[in-house]
Amino acid sequence: MRSLIRRKSKEHSGASDPAPSRLKYRLQRWMLTPGIRFGLRVGVPICLLAAAGTAFLADEGRRDALQGTINSIRASIEERPEFMVNVMAIDGAGTSVSEDIREVVPLDFPISSFDLDLAQIRDVIEGLDPVRTASVRIRPGGILQVNVEERKPALIWRSRDGLALLDETGAHVAELGQRRLHPDLPLIAGRGANREAEEAMRLLAAASPLGDRLRGLVRVGERRWDVVLDRGQRIMLPEDNPVQALERVIVVSEVKDLLERDVAAVDMRIAARPTVRMTENAVENWWRIREMNGGGL
Repeated sequence: MRSLIRRKSKEHSGASDPAPSRLKYRLQRWMLTPGIRFGLRVGVPICLLAAAGTAFLADEGRRDALQGTINSIRASIEERPEFMVNVMAIDGAGTSVSEDIREVVPLDFPISSFDLDLAQIRDVIEGLDPVRTASVRIRPGGILQVNVEERKPALIWRSRDGLALLDETGAHVAELGQRRLHPDLPLIAGRGANREAEEAMRLLAAASPLGDRLRGLVRVGERRWDVVLDRGQRIMLPEDNPVQALERVIVVSEVKDLLERDVAAVDMRIAARPTVRMTENAVENWWRIREMNGGGL
């Protein structure tokens, strides 16, 4: 019995150990990590596909053929009837402005909507002087819709270059050939007057009691304004608070008929010391009366 047990223990000691070796065990554990499993499942196929694509595109002929196929597919989609634009409609603009828009946006219809840069078209249209704002969109039915808000002329600016129409902000609207084409618009003149159009609009509003006597505003030295009236009269306004100074002159004139007298200019440039300059005829009459009174007043 003992000999049998001894023989079996010898047989077991000579058999191979079923447990893996340490190196094999570490390799198996490494293969089971998520990163390695993901790399084998995804990374290797991607690398193989990239290598195959690189080898395929290495030939210039195959590249050209592939590009031609892509362009053909793209053109077949972009040139479908539902994506084509056939006409441009312009709303909110006059005849001349509409013609200018069609000139600066020379589109050859029909054209695919994929070939239109709506933002660029809008910027080009808003670059026109008469256009205040513009919106561009594609309407159903293949219509390129352009909605325009034109600048409204509010002033006529006389400069060395001639006459020009300005809006209430001083933005250029259009050149003006003759003053009589817009007799209802007030006139401003002088260098830099267009940059102070908003202040000019406030002065014109304050000068409304002067009625038809008002001829316009002149910018002097790019610093201040002169209000020009008929009969050659001027109201010389200060740099600061010109509207208040003009209102003071108008109030005094309404009470004492200041501007109805032989006054050449009312100088308000120094607020604490307003000055009235008489006309030459009034001065001569004053001296004549003074001499008749023997040098007295």
